[in-house]
Amino acid sequence: MSNKVVFSLLVDNEAGVLSRVAGLFSRRGYNIDSLTVGETQDKRHSRMTVVAEGEPEVLEQIEKQLAKLVDVSKIQMLPADASVCRELILIKVAAKPEERAQVIAIADIFRAKIVDVGEESMMVELTGNESKLDACTKLLEKFTILELARTGITGLSRGSENSLS
Repeated sequence: MSNKVVFSLLVDNEAGVLSRVAGLFSRRGYNIDSLTVGETQDKRHSRMTVVAEGEPEVLEQIEKQLAKLVDVSKIQMLPADASVCRELILIKVAAKPEERAQVIAIADIFRAKIVDVGEESMMVELTGNESKLDACTKLLEKFTILELARTGITGLSRGSENSLS
Protein backbone atom coordinates (compact mmCIF):
# COMPACT_ATOMS: atom_id res chain seq x y z
CA MET A 1 0.00 0.00 0.00
CA SER A 2 1.42 3.36 -1.07
CA ASN A 3 1.55 6.17 1.51
CA LYS A 4 2.09 9.90 1.20
CA VAL A 5 4.44 11.44 3.76
CA VAL A 6 5.49 15.01 4.54
CA PHE A 7 9.12 15.37 5.63
CA SER A 8 10.14 18.57 7.40
CA LEU A 9 13.90 19.03 7.15
CA LEU A 10 16.00 21.58 8.98
CA VAL A 11 18.97 22.21 6.70
CA ASP A 12 21.98 24.50 6.56
CA ASN A 13 21.14 27.74 4.75
CA GLU A 14 23.92 27.36 2.19
CA ALA A 15 24.27 27.15 -1.57
CA GLY A 16 23.89 23.66 -3.00
CA VAL A 17 21.79 22.12 -0.21
CA LEU A 18 18.63 22.02 -2.32
CA SER A 19 20.57 20.39 -5.15
CA ARG A 20 21.99 17.72 -2.83
CA VAL A 21 18.57 16.85 -1.37
CA ALA A 22 16.88 16.77 -4.79
CA GLY A 23 19.83 14.75 -6.14
CA LEU A 24 19.34 12.13 -3.44
CA PHE A 25 15.77 11.61 -4.67
CA SER A 26 16.63 11.54 -8.37
CA ARG A 27 19.65 9.21 -7.99
CA ARG A 28 17.45 6.62 -6.30
CA GLY A 29 14.48 7.07 -8.62
CA TYR A 30 12.21 8.58 -5.94
CA ASN A 31 9.70 11.20 -7.01
CA ILE A 32 9.15 14.46 -5.12
CA ASP A 33 5.44 15.36 -5.15
CA SER A 34 6.00 18.78 -3.56
CA LEU A 35 9.00 20.78 -2.37
CA THR A 36 9.18 24.11 -0.56
CA VAL A 37 12.17 25.83 1.03
CA GLY A 38 12.47 28.97 3.11
CA GLU A 39 14.69 30.59 5.69
CA THR A 40 13.78 30.04 9.36
CA GLN A 41 13.92 32.55 12.21
CA ASP A 42 17.60 31.57 12.53
CA LYS A 43 19.20 32.72 9.27
CA ARG A 44 21.74 29.87 9.47
CA HIS A 45 18.97 27.34 8.76
CA SER A 46 16.27 26.78 6.16
CA ARG A 47 13.20 24.59 6.46
CA MET A 48 12.64 22.27 3.55
CA THR A 49 9.27 20.53 3.26
CA VAL A 50 9.34 17.51 0.96
CA VAL A 51 6.26 15.45 0.09
CA ALA A 52 6.85 11.98 -1.30
CA GLU A 53 4.71 8.95 -1.95
CA GLY A 54 5.68 5.31 -1.85
CA GLU A 55 5.66 2.02 -0.04
CA PRO A 56 6.44 2.28 3.71
CA GLU A 57 9.82 0.58 3.19
CA VAL A 58 10.77 3.08 0.45
CA LEU A 59 9.75 6.06 2.61
CA GLU A 60 11.78 4.67 5.51
CA GLN A 61 14.77 4.35 3.17
CA ILE A 62 14.32 7.96 2.01
CA GLU A 63 14.34 9.12 5.63
CA LYS A 64 17.54 7.18 6.36
CA GLN A 65 19.26 8.55 3.26
CA LEU A 66 18.24 12.12 4.12
CA ALA A 67 19.67 11.68 7.63
CA LYS A 68 23.05 10.83 6.10
CA LEU A 69 23.31 14.19 4.33
CA VAL A 70 25.73 16.48 6.16
CA ASP A 71 23.58 19.55 5.50
CA VAL A 72 20.50 18.06 7.20
CA SER A 73 20.33 18.94 10.91
CA LYS A 74 16.93 17.45 11.69
CA ILE A 75 14.26 15.36 9.98
CA GLN A 76 10.69 15.20 11.15
CA MET A 77 7.74 13.41 9.56
CA LEU A 78 4.62 15.54 9.82
CA PRO A 79 1.63 13.25 10.44
CA ALA A 80 -1.74 14.79 9.56
CA ASP A 81 -3.08 14.52 13.12
CA ALA A 82 -0.07 16.19 14.77
CA SER A 83 0.87 18.94 12.33
CA VAL A 84 -0.44 21.87 10.34
CA CYS A 85 0.26 21.79 6.60
CA ARG A 86 -0.82 24.46 4.13
CA GLU A 87 -0.41 25.35 0.49
CA LEU A 88 -1.06 28.53 -1.53
CA ILE A 89 -2.69 28.56 -4.95
CA LEU A 90 -3.24 31.37 -7.45
CA ILE A 91 -5.89 30.70 -10.10
CA LYS A 92 -6.51 33.07 -13.00
CA VAL A 93 -9.89 32.45 -14.63
CA ALA A 94 -11.55 33.95 -17.67
CA ALA A 95 -14.50 35.93 -16.34
CA LYS A 96 -16.62 38.42 -18.22
CA PRO A 97 -18.10 41.25 -16.13
CA GLU A 98 -21.42 39.40 -15.87
CA GLU A 99 -19.64 36.29 -14.47
CA ARG A 100 -17.64 38.07 -11.78
CA ALA A 101 -20.31 37.68 -9.09
CA GLN A 102 -20.18 33.89 -9.55
CA VAL A 103 -16.38 33.82 -9.16
CA ILE A 104 -16.61 36.05 -6.08
CA ALA A 105 -19.27 33.75 -4.57
CA ILE A 106 -17.02 30.70 -5.06
CA ALA A 107 -14.07 32.59 -3.56
CA ASP A 108 -16.20 33.58 -0.55
CA ILE A 109 -17.22 29.97 0.11
CA PHE A 110 -13.53 29.01 0.47
CA ARG A 111 -12.46 32.25 2.21
CA ALA A 112 -10.28 33.02 -0.79
CA LYS A 113 -9.28 36.50 -1.93
CA ILE A 114 -9.73 38.13 -5.30
CA VAL A 115 -6.26 39.61 -5.85
CA ASP A 116 -6.57 40.88 -9.43
CA VAL A 117 -9.37 41.85 -11.78
CA GLY A 118 -8.85 42.45 -15.49
CA GLU A 119 -11.27 43.25 -18.27
CA GLU A 120 -11.80 39.55 -19.04
CA SER A 121 -10.21 37.76 -16.07
CA MET A 122 -9.98 37.47 -12.30
CA MET A 123 -7.28 36.01 -10.07
CA VAL A 124 -8.14 34.09 -6.91
CA GLU A 125 -5.69 33.47 -4.04
CA LEU A 126 -6.41 30.63 -1.63
CA THR A 127 -4.49 29.07 1.24
CA GLY A 128 -5.40 25.77 2.82
CA ASN A 129 -4.94 22.04 2.76
CA GLU A 130 -4.71 20.09 -0.48
CA SER A 131 -8.35 18.96 -0.52
CA LYS A 132 -9.64 22.53 0.01
CA LEU A 133 -7.53 23.81 -2.90
CA ASP A 134 -8.64 20.92 -5.12
CA ALA A 135 -12.32 21.54 -4.31
CA CYS A 136 -12.08 25.25 -5.13
CA THR A 137 -10.20 24.53 -8.36
CA LYS A 138 -12.89 22.04 -9.40
CA LEU A 139 -15.63 24.66 -8.94
CA LEU A 140 -13.64 27.27 -10.87
CA GLU A 141 -13.18 24.87 -13.79
CA LYS A 142 -16.61 25.86 -15.13
CA PHE A 143 -14.85 29.09 -16.06
CA THR A 144 -11.79 28.73 -18.27
CA ILE A 145 -8.69 28.46 -16.07
CA LEU A 146 -6.11 30.61 -17.84
CA GLU A 147 -3.24 29.98 -15.42
CA LEU A 148 -2.72 28.17 -12.15
CA ALA A 149 0.25 28.16 -9.75
CA ARG A 150 0.61 26.13 -6.54
CA THR A 151 3.38 26.69 -4.02
CA GLY A 152 3.61 23.17 -2.67
CA ILE A 153 2.98 22.09 0.90
CA THR A 154 4.72 23.60 3.89
CA GLY A 155 4.09 22.64 7.49
CA LEU A 156 5.05 22.55 11.14
CA SER A 157 4.35 20.13 13.97
CA ARG A 158 1.71 21.18 16.49
CA GLY A 159 2.62 22.22 20.01
CA SER A 160 5.38 24.30 21.55
CA GLU A 161 8.37 22.16 20.55
CA ASN A 162 10.99 24.15 18.62
CA SER A 163 12.62 22.19 15.81
CA LEU A 164 15.76 24.33 16.10
CA SER A 165 16.42 23.08 19.63
